[in-house]
Amino acid sequence: MAWNQPGSGNKEPWKRKGSGNPVDDFMARLKDQLGLGGGNGGDRPWLKPVLAVLAVLVVFNCFKLIDERERGVVLRFGKFERLMTPGANLKLPWPVETVTVVDATKVETLEDTVRVLTKDENIVDIKLNAQYVISDPRLFLFGFRDDALAAGGMQGTETVRQAAESAVREVIGNNTLDTVLFDRDQLIVTAKQHLQESLDLYKTGLRVTQFNLPDARPPEEVKKAFDEAISAREKKNSIVNEAKAYASKIVPEARGTAARIKAEAEGYRQASIAKAIGDSARFRLLADQYRKAPEVTRKRLYLETMQEVTSRNPKVLAGGKNNILYLPLGGQVPAADNPAVRPPAQTLVPAALPPANERSGRGDVRQGREGGN
Repeated sequence: MAWNQPGSGNKEPWKRKGSGNPVDDFMARLKDQLGLGGGNGGDRPWLKPVLAVLAVLVVFNCFKLIDERERGVVLRFGKFERLMTPGANLKLPWPVETVTVVDATKVETLEDTVRVLTKDENIVDIKLNAQYVISDPRLFLFGFRDDALAAGGMQGTETVRQAAESAVREVIGNNTLDTVLFDRDQLIVTAKQHLQESLDLYKTGLRVTQFNLPDARPPEEVKKAFDEAISAREKKNSIVNEAKAYASKIVPEARGTAARIKAEAEGYRQASIAKAIGDSARFRLLADQYRKAPEVTRKRLYLETMQEVTSRNPKVLAGGKNNILYLPLGGQVPAADNPAVRPPAQTLVPAALPPANERSGRGDVRQGREGGN
């Protein structure tokens, strides 16, 4: 009977007798519509398997397995909600929550060559290598956005490239060509710091792990002149190293020689002082003897002096009417052109004078006698 026929009391066929609970009434009507209850629902046998499959899919969609190398970024209705750590994680089913997986350990590599102007206005081509990883997945996905880059299809690598080129230009532009070519260690450290600061400022969520400037060369147009300059510099360094090696060898020898000369001089000084002290003592003794016997002492000094002079110099005895004794005090004997003067084969003394040792002995005897008197 239709619901609007006379005598139906305007009762709808979808309504049941109210239980007083709106929720129970709603569930009962829903079961009737889906054919899960009694009555007319038996003509939909396919509905239960479909609902079972949907229930299984919903349950599986609530679980998300994150690999050890990955991080999961959970979005709830498109807004960042949280990060998923490695392992099994729970989430609300799609489309309430979605998960974007980011590889947080993958190392990306950037290689590029930059032409830079140095501080002393020289052009040089710098090759740079950079390696970086994702340090913050949230910032990597949502922290930095450049509409111009996105429109051009540029990815994070292009952002790193531009930041790296900017850092290299800043560092190289503040240094001379010699520093860039031969002392790049500190430049590499400074450029890496500038690059990381730029990436942090742009909120890219990237971290630079390695940065290097492996090669620096001039443009091809000036390569020949540059190679000549490099060769001259290497030659200069070689000469400097040789000079340093020679200095390290000769300086110790010079110091040893100086020490030896100083020691010899010190010995000579001590000997001279001792000799001077001895001479002064001898002179004082001689002065005392001279006061006691002036004539004897004077004659003794004369004889001793003659003995010393004749013993140290060659003597020439010339024969003739008178015996002549030639005594060259300068140590030189006259030439043998004159037959009357010839150097003797042995030392001769005048016959009229006793030997020097006898004269010295007699003088000592006389001095002893006079001293005894």
